[in-house]
Amino acid sequence: MQLPNPIGPSSSGITSSGISKVHGPHGINAPHAPFRGQATDGAAKTPAAGDSVTISPAAEAALQATETGGIRQDLVNRIRSEIAAGTYETPAKLDAALDRLIDGIG
Repeated sequence: MQLPNPIGPSSSGITSSGISKVHGPHGINAPHAPFRGQATDGAAKTPAAGDSVTISPAAEAALQATETGGIRQDLVNRIRSEIAAGTYETPAKLDAALDRLIDGIG
C-alpha cells in the first residue's frame, strides 16, 4: 500500500510502504527468558546462602498504603469523631497551620 506524500509528489522516487506489522506490549524480559522464580531446568531455585533483602520503613509504609488504597480508616474515624465533638480545631493546630502558611508564602 502506497501512502500519498502530504508535501506533494516526491522527486526522489522514494515511496512509503506503511506499517507492515503491529505488535502489542511486551514484558521487560525477552519472550524466551524464564519468569522470575522459575528455574530453567524445571528444578526449584534456591537463593544463595548470603542473599537477603531489607525493606525500609518508608517502603513498608508505601506498600501498606497501596494495599489499603491509601486510606487510613483508623485516622479518618478519629478525626471525624474529633470534628463531631468540636475538639479537632485547637489553638495549637491553628497556630501551626498559620505558621506553615506564612512560611509557604514568604
